[in-house]
Amino acid sequence: MPVSLLWAVDVYGRVFSLSTGGQQWEHCCDAVLEFKRLTAVQQCCWGIACDHHIYLNVHASDVPIRYQEEAYENQRWNPVDNFSDRLLPSDRWQWSDITGLEHKPLDGFLLPSTNWEWEGDWYIDENFGGEPTEKGGWTYAIDFPATYTIDKKWNSCVRRRRWIRYRRYKATDTWAKIPSEGQSGPLPDPFNDISCGGWEISEEPRGRLSLWAVSLQGKVWFRGGIHHHTPEGMSWEEVSLPGEVVQISCGPGDLVWAVLWEGQLIVREGITRDCPQGSSWVVVDSPNPEVGTIHVAVGVSVVWAVTKDNKVWFRRGINSHNPCGSGWIGMVGEMVMISVGLNDQVWAISREDRAVYFRQGVTSTELSGKAWKAVSVPRDGDIRPNSSTSTSSLHSAGCFFSGEVRAQSVMSEDSDTEADPQRAVHEVGASVSSPPSEVTPGDAEAKSPPPALVLSPSQSGGPGDPQWSTVDLEEAQTHLAVGPAAGRGDSSDTCSLSSVVTCMLGLEGLYGPDDHPLWAWVSGGGCAVDCHTQLNWFNSVTALTSSIQAMSLSVSPAQTAAWRKQIFEQLNERSKREIDNFKHYEQAIEQSVWVKKGTMQWWRDWKPHKWVDVRFALEQFSGPEGHKDGIVFLYYNFNEEKKYLHAFINEVTILVPVLNDSKHTFAIYTAERTKQRWPIKLAAATEMEMHDWLALLSVSCCDSRGIQGPPSKQAIWSITCKGDIFVSEPWPSLEACPYPTPCDQMFWRQVGGHLRLVECNSVGVVWGLGYDHTAWVYTGGYGGGFFQGLASSTDNIFTQTDVKSVYIYENQRWNPVTGYTSRGLPTDRYMWSDATGLHECTKASTKPPSPHWTWVTEWAVDYGVSGGTDREGWQYAADFPTSYHGYKTLKDFVRRRRWARKCKLTTTGPWQEVPPIPLSDVTILPCGDQSVVEQIPLWAISNKGDVLCRLGVTLLTPAGTSWLHVGTDQPFKSISIGGASQVWAIARDGSAFYRGSVSTQNPAGDCWYHIPSPARQKLKQVSVGRTSVYTVDENGTEMFPRYYSFARLSVYVFNVALSVQVWIIADKVQGSHSLSCGTVCHRLGVQPMEPKGQAWDYGIGGGWDHITVRGNNIEAPRVRMPSLTDALRPPDISPKCCPLVVFDLQ
Repeated sequence: MPVSLLWAVDVYGRVFSLSTGGQQWEHCCDAVLEFKRLTAVQQCCWGIACDHHIYLNVHASDVPIRYQEEAYENQRWNPVDNFSDRLLPSDRWQWSDITGLEHKPLDGFLLPSTNWEWEGDWYIDENFGGEPTEKGGWTYAIDFPATYTIDKKWNSCVRRRRWIRYRRYKATDTWAKIPSEGQSGPLPDPFNDISCGGWEISEEPRGRLSLWAVSLQGKVWFRGGIHHHTPEGMSWEEVSLPGEVVQISCGPGDLVWAVLWEGQLIVREGITRDCPQGSSWVVVDSPNPEVGTIHVAVGVSVVWAVTKDNKVWFRRGINSHNPCGSGWIGMVGEMVMISVGLNDQVWAISREDRAVYFRQGVTSTELSGKAWKAVSVPRDGDIRPNSSTSTSSLHSAGCFFSGEVRAQSVMSEDSDTEADPQRAVHEVGASVSSPPSEVTPGDAEAKSPPPALVLSPSQSGGPGDPQWSTVDLEEAQTHLAVGPAAGRGDSSDTCSLSSVVTCMLGLEGLYGPDDHPLWAWVSGGGCAVDCHTQLNWFNSVTALTSSIQAMSLSVSPAQTAAWRKQIFEQLNERSKREIDNFKHYEQAIEQSVWVKKGTMQWWRDWKPHKWVDVRFALEQFSGPEGHKDGIVFLYYNFNEEKKYLHAFINEVTILVPVLNDSKHTFAIYTAERTKQRWPIKLAAATEMEMHDWLALLSVSCCDSRGIQGPPSKQAIWSITCKGDIFVSEPWPSLEACPYPTPCDQMFWRQVGGHLRLVECNSVGVVWGLGYDHTAWVYTGGYGGGFFQGLASSTDNIFTQTDVKSVYIYENQRWNPVTGYTSRGLPTDRYMWSDATGLHECTKASTKPPSPHWTWVTEWAVDYGVSGGTDREGWQYAADFPTSYHGYKTLKDFVRRRRWARKCKLTTTGPWQEVPPIPLSDVTILPCGDQSVVEQIPLWAISNKGDVLCRLGVTLLTPAGTSWLHVGTDQPFKSISIGGASQVWAIARDGSAFYRGSVSTQNPAGDCWYHIPSPARQKLKQVSVGRTSVYTVDENGTEMFPRYYSFARLSVYVFNVALSVQVWIIADKVQGSHSLSCGTVCHRLGVQPMEPKGQAWDYGIGGGWDHITVRGNNIEAPRVRMPSLTDALRPPDISPKCCPLVVFDLQ
């Protein structure tokens, strides 16, 4: 899980953040003003300062926030001036938007605020629909508005071109002031509370936020237009209320609660994609009507509240259909405020000691959690072990030598304090205790109040400044002194370890390093923590441990190395001595045989196909030299006659888990059965039994082939449609000419983890992408998942998660009486179906892909469907099935809409997450041998279409260090880097681009060159080799350029290696029994002079989605033919100049 931040404000208005991977509070030094409220999300943090203005802190990212401004220049033809800006009175503006209705001159574009800056000047977009235009970028039409083309015709009377300019948000990692202006002008009163959320609203576009604020007069304001391209939002809009509000809370979804002055609560209803501010309020009674509510916090499906007596309450029955819940449950503890973060995790500030507490045990099944646990970590600069006068060192020394020290606090009555009213004298007493444990803050014994403490007001406000309205200074004073002596003012028992610390308010720390911080506010809205997260917040490095470490004997690295070397030599001598003493003895057992048996079900080969109960046995034997082999037996009855099937372990090519809704199924492939597309399908009684057999058979297959440990650097990686990862060790004979080894004999073994895409190179750097666009880097281990024990490495195995969406379609037909209804014709598809309409899929019957997946969201309408939708998510067409569009016409008699639900998988594998940018494609330069410090070029595309270059990728640091953003005029979807650092990419509109001047000294290159695509073809994928560039269009046709033209090849998914290898995933391959979708195919005879190749070799098939051979740099053995000596000599061919070929799969 990526690192995220917990934000907090102390009682003096200072802002701190605590990382999920850190162990101390980091002071936000950029905050010049004092803050009183914060609300955080993962990408930014909002706050209210002491001046009652709202400030925004956007976290810096390797991908800048850019917004594209565009304007269209329109011209009309006339006989005198030809094309000119003299338009007819009925025409559109000379400078307009794309519709022509809004006047947009270039000099009328202004920056939204001082937090933005222009990247450059206006320039002409010379790309139109994936095809390059003329030099001027003009597109022509008969009239306004009409269909535009890049070709000028005899009847082209109007033309237009698009001008582009980018602005960049520059105020990252700093607090930027947000203007308090509404649609009609400045707001009448300042703000007092704020809450941000709404990024998971059902049907809400990803990246949009909702910001709610409360003014000092009790009014509620909503700020819209907050998007990842416009982080500041647009303007404030007032929301009508049934009363005056004091505090408000907004969750990640459509849950918004607020607290009224009278202590009641109100819930916002009607929050949708089209109305994110909601429509009405519903009043909910306080948990304790006698005292009323002072604070509320909401999450995805939880609501927590704090009443005026500081009691904590949990609201049960909260969900998207019932935002008001059903009742209150009293919880243990006394808190002053509470915050709900991601995954409904809870933080709070205790009334007793003003410490931050974390609610442990919060899971999806137990949303209320189990116990409160104090977050006990120091602030940056609190520990000063090198100071000779540090009180922490003295206290720790006393505890270390004396066992127990009772430190008491007194107030000094120094005359200097009386002379200087701005100087406050604190005596800091510290009592050493054990690390914090699960406690109830409200059960702690109350301490005696200390004498009054004089605090100097901030320069930003006077004594009556309302910024302190939420800070209880009297209670803060209560906790500045520790121990009973503080209340009596008795200093007679004060030990020598106590000290008096004098500090200037505003110049030095307001409390010493041994005081625990006193917090006023905490926000966990951007803190990604779940029940499996291991936090280091509860065993911090205290003064005691730091002092003990300082006093302990230190061991230098040289001493450690000598000690390890000595132990290794002693163990080596002992091992040699034992071997020499017993080497003359014969082996006790020269051969061994063992058998494992079980019962399964087998999918019968012949018709009628059905599941048959069988007995399954694995017999494995080992020879005198340690060689292992085995046989698989399958015993069944046919016509009351006992028969059996068998397969030698060394002939098994792959073991694949099969997706089956009702059975735990896996398949056994051999070379012969791969050709027939008919494996041995077996079903186990339980999932655990299936995994046990898969692990045992996989180990036996690896032992028989002498394969152990992790994959080699030249391994071929592939991904199935289930997300399972397989590798195969390549042979030089795969590319042998003229008799290569068939690829159906390749042995594939499974590697733990779950991915959608994988990419590798020949030095062992492997990256993968999950279905949720998370990037993962290979750690060098093997196993994980259901591979345990000897089948998995003990280190370099980490927890891996993935999230994917399951889709179903709601179909309707129109009739003259009722309009669109779910009653279709007898020949129609199911009214709830899959994308094809052939299988019935309802909300109740649709399950996650496998038992490993669990639902994490409810069903929601998906608006991100190709072709667009209307406001309710419907797509229209004339009949089933045909092309759909997002608007209704008179000829549309059917409609459909897609519903989506997310599910999550948690597994283990040799993969580590590369945060924080989600990616949609990645490519690595397939390079040869190099040093461990030499950088490896790696390019990627984010899920938003940004092109990125990874810096710092080496053999020692395969994950790299940071991203370098490469600017583009439009979003991209595919990228590949090949020989000589040639970078090619495909934009989302299907156009091809080449990145110029990419080198080791200039890893990002200089500029993009637009390469014309084939006529009327939209490209979707590219792969670059040493001397060839191959692409695939949206129809599954593979092509590659020759002098700015393309040849064709029918494929589905493909990959090109640096050593002239072409591998594809074919959509349909004819087998002995049926068509096989997702088949691994290898092109034979591909040479620099003959990129077309000679024929296809079909390998493993049935459910493959991705393959990469870019790590295979093994050169095939060359057979020198006397008549072809000169013809086979590889020429020096540029990747832009590949021979024109045409070849087909069929």
